[in-house]
Amino acid sequence: MQSYLKRFKKIVFTTLFAIGAFNTSVSADTLSIGVLLPSPIADVGWSNELVKGFNGIKEKYGDDVTLNIVENIQEGPDADRIMNKMVGDGNKFILLGSFGYMNSGLKLAQRNPDVSFIHASGYKVADNFSPFTAKYYEGSFLMGMAAADLTKTKKLGVVGAYAIPELISTINGFALGARSVDPEITVDIIWLNSWFDPAKAQASAKALIANGADILFSNSQDTPSVVTVGEEAGAYVFNLNGSMGEYAPTKYLGVVKTDWGPFFSASVDAHLNGSFVGRNEWLGVDADVVVTEEWNPDISAEMMAKIKAVEADITSGARHVYDGPLFNQDGEQVVAAGERLDDGGILGIDWHVQGINTPLPK
Repeated sequence: MQSYLKRFKKIVFTTLFAIGAFNTSVSADTLSIGVLLPSPIADVGWSNELVKGFNGIKEKYGDDVTLNIVENIQEGPDADRIMNKMVGDGNKFILLGSFGYMNSGLKLAQRNPDVSFIHASGYKVADNFSPFTAKYYEGSFLMGMAAADLTKTKKLGVVGAYAIPELISTINGFALGARSVDPEITVDIIWLNSWFDPAKAQASAKALIANGADILFSNSQDTPSVVTVGEEAGAYVFNLNGSMGEYAPTKYLGVVKTDWGPFFSASVDAHLNGSFVGRNEWLGVDADVVVTEEWNPDISAEMMAKIKAVEADITSGARHVYDGPLFNQDGEQVVAAGERLDDGGILGIDWHVQGINTPLPK
């Protein structure tokens, strides 16, 4: 464990040194893109995948585009100051990489109609302000099926960052997928209230295993802490965004990966040609944004065939993770048979499905 974390920290510090403060010199002949991130970029995790999403843009436009990145900034006054400075320094396209940047970012967009904003994980929209998120629940449903195939204790554990709709819907998807195979399975959650807290994530993973969980879900953690704990304790583990398989060579269940490249590229193109329009971008397996892969070979061939069949049905629209009947954790029906929870209901979801033991924080 310690060797993994030392290596991870070394990469974090190297990245911070290489990027430093964002560039304040802006040429009139280039498009300057500001990128504000809630955690270190490092070699894995959410921020890393967001930055990778700009690789195609750099390849396409070369020196005509510059990236000005500020990482590891918590929501609040510091983030507000930095995003304002980005606009003041002439960045005309800005990525805000955290749910908590939403309200300040929207106000900033409304004051600067010539700047295009894309905002991760939020839901508020303006003419020049587009929230975007992935349908992670589609991938976590499939991972839930795999977890049901391998669990011995019928107890699954989740280490989650914040109890926001995006993460709630993803955990619900995990529980629904597992219980579609075995309705006796239950899920426990520990919320960290942090995107980046390696020590707390590690301790939480150990606590879940001590309580009987033999499958772990590292939900929006930008360190491999949960993954390495799973490997050392013999619990299968998966995560979101990018692969952490090297940290769990035998117990990696797989990854619910995101590829933001096509969406980022289309958004920058729209800004440059004057057609950028703010709208809620809600992207999943059918758009190749959510990709579930690196399946553990311990998953039975029979279950993998079922997983692939369900994935195909989700991709085609024949099946939806939030098709009724659905019940909340108190046993109350929230989606009737024959009905489907719409995008608005999922984007604002504030309830857990049946089988999740942990109540939502108040």
